[in-house]
Amino acid sequence: MAHSIDPVRCVWAISDPLSMDYHDKEWGVPVHDDRILFEMLILEGAQAGLNWLTILKKRENYRKAFENFDVEKISGYRSGDVAKLLRNAGIIRNRSKIKATIQNAKAFLVVNEEFGGFDTYIWRFVGGEQKLNSWKSLKEIPSHTPASVAMSKDLRKRGFKFVGPTICYAFMQAVGMVNDHVTDCFRYAEIKKVITNVQNDNYGGSL
Repeated sequence: MAHSIDPVRCVWAISDPLSMDYHDKEWGVPVHDDRILFEMLILEGAQAGLNWLTILKKRENYRKAFENFDVEKISGYRSGDVAKLLRNAGIIRNRSKIKATIQNAKAFLVVNEEFGGFDTYIWRFVGGEQKLNSWKSLKEIPSHTPASVAMSKDLRKRGFKFVGPTICYAFMQAVGMVNDHVTDCFRYAEIKKVITNVQNDNYGGSL
């Protein structure tokens, strides 16, 4: 009987089923939905000082705690809401990160108003199209780039918190602004093929 062979994946994704699923279905796929962009920006900030698997395990708790990342609702949170969130063991109970989420929601709404959507604003940092890299191993991948430095600087100027260059680059990787799957990972070729053959605003559902 023939045995199926697992495809080659980025090494960071092979140690846990949750990481593997996230890697195979989401990481590196271009995102143009403002709600998801906000969710990922907040989750990447929550990761600061921790590891991504910790955040993945708490992701559903975050969605419940922050009303599915409804920016309008979060922007109106007050001290009582902060106190409630600090009692929620399902999320990272860090006052600075929780308050940053509220501040970021307010700043997000201002950007939406100015640019007609956060998607329009944030994708400018890569010229509106996914940047295709060609890393052969994890150690080659940078922790930040000139684009993430520029993004961090501009976000901070607009009042966003927990958006340093490294966090911004992790965000860019997550939402597919760059394809940072290593070249022998099966997802590298899959994403590259789709991006090459479709328009920037029509990625379809085949990723």
